[in-house]
Parts: sequence; structure tokens; C-alpha cells
Amino acid sequence: MDDETLRRADVILLPGARTGRDPARSIKPGPRRQPAGVVAATQRERLLDGLVRTVADRGYQHATVSDICRAAGVTRPVFYEQFSGKEDAFLAAHRFGTGVVIRRMAAAFAAESDWCAGIRQALGAMLQLLAGTPAFAAMAVIEIEAVGPAGRQEREQLLTRFRAFFAEVPQLPGGVAVQEVVDAVVGGVYSALYRWISSGRTDQLPDLLPVLSLFCLAPFLGPEQAAVRLGSARSTTGEDPSCTRIDPADTRQ
Repeated sequence: MDDETLRRADVILLPGARTGRDPARSIKPGPRRQPAGVVAATQRERLLDGLVRTVADRGYQHATVSDICRAAGVTRPVFYEQFSGKEDAFLAAHRFGTGVVIRRMAAAFAAESDWCAGIRQALGAMLQLLAGTPAFAAMAVIEIEAVGPAGRQEREQLLTRFRAFFAEVPQLPGGVAVQEVVDAVVGGVYSALYRWISSGRTDQLPDLLPVLSLFCLAPFLGPEQAAVRLGSARSTTGEDPSCTRIDPADTRQ
């Protein structure tokens, strides 16, 4: 299976990638009806898709449970069998979708033999997934703030999970706390995503890859070394220079 096929498979798992009324997930009545567990799982998937698309279209504050049910082709009683309310459903969609993104990033990161290339590939996976499912991008990045304290807590927990991609960074000179720098970098990446998505440039998110890659590495390697290791300056043969594992001696003093 090639990278494009894998990417498409991951994208389709994101809530909002399909319509809630997707005929392929219709539930047929009668004696040959699917088992109750399968029916419940299908209805949940449809509700998550319906919620994401409704929230992306109307905004969290204006989206109602009835709107979500209509988008999913599911009744209100079924909705309340799955979720306690709109906030509960939103957080479930957010957790499921961001879990998909994190796993795809982790797989891309682990496929590389060094940290520099791993960071670039992980960022690329994230940008491709969000660009491929704009409704989820809008719901997860923009509308999460409208949920209130529970949404902000969910976002902070998500950003904390991104720290794992910076486990290999070297110590910084002058007693600068590495974790504080990592948190600032992660926050900056999130801010860039917010600006592009909120301004209607979700489909262009992959264009951010060179900037975000450099932004993630420069605080630890210095901008020049980071640019070289990321292959920002192409050689005359058109190939990127190799990106080897970080040695603390390579950091700028």
C-alpha cells in the first residue's frame, strides 16, 4: 500500500470526512438487521460526522442537537443513547479525530531514522489530514474555544501530547528550560494552524510545512543548521541534504 493510499485511509477515519447520511452506512430494518452493537457503532459514527459538519457550518453555539441529528439521519432518542448532550458529543468527536491525527503523526515520525526528518514528516502528515478534512479542522481547531472550560482543557491535553515529538531535543545553553521552549513551539504551531484555518486557507495547509518545520527545529539547532538539516537549501542535483540525529554539540552557543 503506497503513502497516498495510507493517507486517504487515515483521512476517511476523521469525523466529518463523510456525510452523516452516507448511504453506505444506512441501517436496513427487518429480520436481517445488523446486530445491535454494529447498529449502535454505525449510529455513533454518523452522529460524529453529522456533528463535525454541522459545527463547521453553523458554529458550536448555533448548532443544535436537532441539527446534528438531521445531518446524521439519526433520531434524538438515539443521540441521547450515545451522548449526554451537545458538549459531550463534541468532545467525543474531538478526542476521536485528534487521536487519529496523533497516531498518523507518530507513525510518520517513527518511520524516519532521525529527529529532524521525523518532525518534518509528522508535521506533513498532520497538515495533509487537516487539509483533507476541512470540516474537522474547523471544528477541532476553531470551534473548540466556543465549548468553554471543557474545550480549553481538551485543547491543553492535546497540546501536551505533542511534547512527545520533542523528546530528543538537546539541552539549551544558558540554563534555558527546554520544556518551556517546547511548549512555546507547540503553541506557535497551533497558532499558525488557527490563523490559516480561520482565514479559509485549510486546503493550503500543506504549504505551511517548510515554515513550521524550520520553526520547530530552529530554537534547538539555530536557524542556519535547521535549514540545512531540513534540506531547505536544495543542492544542484535537486536532492535534499541528509538530516542526521541531533548532537548537542551542534546547537548554537
